Amino acid sequence: MEDGAAGATGTSGIADTSPGPPPGSSPETSAGTPDGTLVGTPAGAPSATPSVTSPETEPAWTGLPPGLLKLRRLLLVLWLVPLTVAVGVLLQILAGPAWAAFALIPLALLLWGWPMLGRNWRSWRYAERADDLLLSRGVLWHEETIVPYGRMQLVEVTSGPLERKFGLASLQLHTAAAATDATIPGLAPAEAERLRDRLTELGEARSAGL
Repeated sequence: MEDGAAGATGTSGIADTSPGPPPGSSPETSAGTPDGTLVGTPAGAPSATPSVTSPETEPAWTGLPPGLLKLRRLLLVLWLVPLTVAVGVLLQILAGPAWAAFALIPLALLLWGWPMLGRNWRSWRYAERADDLLLSRGVLWHEETIVPYGRMQLVEVTSGPLERKFGLASLQLHTAAAATDATIPGLAPAEAERLRDRLTELGEARSAGL
C-alpha cells in the first residue's frame, strides 16, 4: 500500500512550472527560439520590409532665350501694321469711308498674335537625356519629338541675317528617318555650337556601338 501510494504520488504530484503564454497573446507572438527570443510578427503589425517605389525623375528641361520672342514679335509688327494702313487706304478710296473699318481686322490679328507668340515661345524646350534628345513645343497642338543619338546622321548650325542681328542660331538635326528630324530655333550661337559638338560626338559613339 505504501508503494502504491508513493507511485501515485510520483506520477501526479509533479507540477508543470514552465510559464505559459501571456493572456491575450496569439500563438504566433509567443513562439520563440531555444534561447528564449520571441519570433514572429504580431497580428496587425506592419511588414518589416515595406516596398519602396522611386518616383520617375523629370528630365532637365532647357528653354529658349528671349531673343527669339523679340524677333518674332518684330516680324509680326512689320507685317501687320503696314497691311492695316494699306487696307484702310485702299478701302477708303475704292469703297468709301464706311468700308475702311475693315482695316481693323489686321490690327485685331496683331493684338491676338502678340500674346500667342509669347505662349508659343514658352512652350519650346529641350532635354538632353542619356540615350536621346527630347524636344517639346506647341500650345494648341502639343508635340514631343525623341531623337535617339544613335540615329543622328547630320547636325548643323544655321543663322540667317535677322537671326545674326538678334544673336540667334538654329540647330538642325537630321536622322536616318525623316520623321524624326528636328530643329531647335532661337538658340544662342555658343549653345548651338555646344549642342552640335556634343550630339555629333554622342551620335558617333552610339553608331559605333551598334
